[in-house]
Amino acid sequence: MHDNTTARLLITCPDCPGIVASVSNFFYNHGANITALDQHSTDPEGGTFFMRVEFQTPHLDISRPVLSQAFSQAVAERYQMDWEISYASDHKKMVIFVSKYDHVLLELLWRWSRHELPTDISMVISNHGDLKQSVESFGVPFYEIPVSRNNKEDAEKQALEMLAGKTDLIILARYMQILTDRFVEQYENRIINIHHSFLPAFVGADPYRQAYEKGVKLIGATAHYVTAELDKGPIIEQDVNRVSHRYKRDHLRQLGQDIERNVLFRAVKWHLEDRIIVYKNRTIVFV
Repeated sequence: MHDNTTARLLITCPDCPGIVASVSNFFYNHGANITALDQHSTDPEGGTFFMRVEFQTPHLDISRPVLSQAFSQAVAERYQMDWEISYASDHKKMVIFVSKYDHVLLELLWRWSRHELPTDISMVISNHGDLKQSVESFGVPFYEIPVSRNNKEDAEKQALEMLAGKTDLIILARYMQILTDRFVEQYENRIINIHHSFLPAFVGADPYRQAYEKGVKLIGATAHYVTAELDKGPIIEQDVNRVSHRYKRDHLRQLGQDIERNVLFRAVKWHLEDRIIVYKNRTIVFV
């Protein structure tokens, strides 16, 4: 399987008999070979049905636009589907926002440089200039947009103008600014954030100090889509490690940052590979 021949279909619809058979027969009749199929129903009686299909396209008997039109008429309308067909060869464009912490940013850039993330990184935007040299060493443009209490609206407007037509996905790689509702609404389910998993217990500055002082026994990270309600968007991926009283504060921070790197990488990769369906502020993740 190669990017230039792989396509994907995501489906959400009311559950009923015959959906899998109808989808499979449609692709068979048009020369597509299904190489992966995952499905989930919230309830066998009256539930909501979710499906991800990955198929190969070298022997399709119709063009992409005609395939979509035919699927809509032959299958999707019959089952009242919300659906989307995407092609792996059409890399999504990505922009990363960051402040001063570099661990998740550099993880993404390193993975991307090793062709582990199927995306085109358009730019990195930061409210500080500290990471300019690190970013540009990967051949990625870096732009500094300072943000203060007095210029927040103008700074966000400048960022939105820079993003226009240049991104399909935004990553907040420890970007220590709160986006406005106006910004978030323009990129619904296309902004991914990463943070420690202590919330809502340890809010504010230096959560690892607070965790150390409270003697936590688990440390972790959460990646989620950004919504207007702060840190309450649909969760994509989480992970934890068990710790004890023997861990010092700096050790907790180092371990937490390691988890953040891996959790965000997985969440971004799954989004880029069309493995996520968002439904009623929760995610269905086919991995």
